[in-house]
Amino acid sequence: MITDNFGRNIHYLRLAVTDRCNLRCTYCMPAGGLQWLPGKELMRYEEMLRLCRLLVTMGIEKIRITGGEPFVRKDLMPFLYQLAEIGGLKELTLTTNGLLTEKYVPGLKQLGVKAVNLSLDTLDPGRFRQIARRDGVDKVLATMHRLLEQDIDVKINAVVMEGKNIEDIVPLVLLTKTLPVSVRFIEEMPFNGGGGPVPLKWDAVQMLRHIKMYFPDMERTADPAHATSSNYKIPGFTGSLGIIAGYTRSFCGSCNRIRITPAGILRTCLYSSGGLDLKQAMRAGAADAEIEQLIINALLKKPEDGWAAQDIPEVARIPYESMAAIGG
Repeated sequence: MITDNFGRNIHYLRLAVTDRCNLRCTYCMPAGGLQWLPGKELMRYEEMLRLCRLLVTMGIEKIRITGGEPFVRKDLMPFLYQLAEIGGLKELTLTTNGLLTEKYVPGLKQLGVKAVNLSLDTLDPGRFRQIARRDGVDKVLATMHRLLEQDIDVKINAVVMEGKNIEDIVPLVLLTKTLPVSVRFIEEMPFNGGGGPVPLKWDAVQMLRHIKMYFPDMERTADPAHATSSNYKIPGFTGSLGIIAGYTRSFCGSCNRIRITPAGILRTCLYSSGGLDLKQAMRAGAADAEIEQLIINALLKKPEDGWAAQDIPEVARIPYESMAAIGG
């Protein structure tokens, strides 16, 4: 079992397999994209598998595959099949924008994926194009329905942004009336690849106030352990709602996760910078026992929360990174 310096058990890994994406969402990256990592700077699949096997022996029970957009990377499915075979891994999930995902859904079901997070900030094609700078809302919805047909749990992640998708909050809530989905509204975070600070008018409090104007009988429900969302249910609705305070960071105290970026950097907090270069350690010939000790040492320096991480002097000098580079 991995424990950080605050006594928190770490059993959840978010593993980014690529920084590339087929969308250019305004809250994640500039219109022209990012300076993508050269192929040699990305971790190879065999390196990822080695780290995941090691981390599972150390106590990691859940792995979420992220990006960028995971399905942009070639040969993702064979990698996922190998990942799913790791003994001791209890849960394998992924986050995707859904544009390329539909045809792989039966395979995800076969390898044991029980839950998928689907990014969807609007149901309107025009606003989708404005936010993502690409078309594709129909493909995302097709993926959602295919996942539901395969009895895979779907969480829809919607970043709430002033002047861009406020009118979509209620239509997204209404998805839960007849569909067994969880729609989670997320505060915009400053990981936009250089776009500057976020004017956070629509924080978690404002989102909740807005939704209750239309659904005053909405009820608070119990949050699972280590949940990042505050969860709600509207009586008579099939699905559920969540609000994630990603910027105001009210959930950090129970943090149970670590991240590994596409370049193989271990990040112990979303809001921290730098990190432990696991790829370099592996390529330099480090044995598993050495890598394990490096990870343990890094976790003994894990910040208490996102605010403490942001206050570290070198973090303050980092410009607004893209979420795709950190590992969504």
